[in-house]
Amino acid sequence: MLIWKGFLTLIYITGDTHGDIKRFKTRAAKKLTKDDILIVCGDFGFMWDESEEEQKKIDFLNQQKYQILFVDGTHENFQKIESQPVVDLYSAKAHRITRNIYHLIRGEIYNIDGKFLFAFGGGVSPDLEQLLDRGTWSEREMPTEDEMRYAVENLKKVNCEVDYIVTHEANATHKHKIWRNCKTNPVNLFLEQLCAEVRYKKWFFGNLHADFALSDSVFSVFEEIVPIDEIRKSRNF
Repeated sequence: MLIWKGFLTLIYITGDTHGDIKRFKTRAAKKLTKDDILIVCGDFGFMWDESEEEQKKIDFLNQQKYQILFVDGTHENFQKIESQPVVDLYSAKAHRITRNIYHLIRGEIYNIDGKFLFAFGGGVSPDLEQLLDRGTWSEREMPTEDEMRYAVENLKKVNCEVDYIVTHEANATHKHKIWRNCKTNPVNLFLEQLCAEVRYKKWFFGNLHADFALSDSVFSVFEEIVPIDEIRKSRNF
């Protein structure tokens, strides 16, 4: 729990939304207040083609009282997201989508009322071959070496210690605990290195599409909307 402007503020977390507005119409979402923050762990998916249907969804999200923050996943319109204005947000940089929706830039560390949150979106599409065949794959889904170096440099500035890590991909070890026969990609290996070198209280990732607590500090999130500080391994998703 965080105190912000004299009010009780909660940070909530959820998994990939893939442009589906239903997540934001659930009972849990309706309980969020103007002082709350909802973080989406990648594949936000509400910025694609500027269609009338998509704009209606964005308008609905923009009407919500709470703030929506998201890391990018692999199924995103990266060109559209990265064309949005870069603004200061919680002592770091973010893309401003609307008045209450922000994209958390890879490698940034956000200071939310004294709590440090490291964000690192991107990854490798599990359906990469199909995307290549259709000509719809974007190389921006994969973090660059510069982005990885930038992340490491920022972590060193806080002595490699943060309160929260929010990513789309999981590190290699935790990915294999959920999907035993899955392939390991370069992002998993990079995050594996961070897992060994960075001290953190809780780590959340979204691309495995499962609500599952691997420990009291590592969580795969998907359809549930849960308070970031209250979630525990013993909690039933």
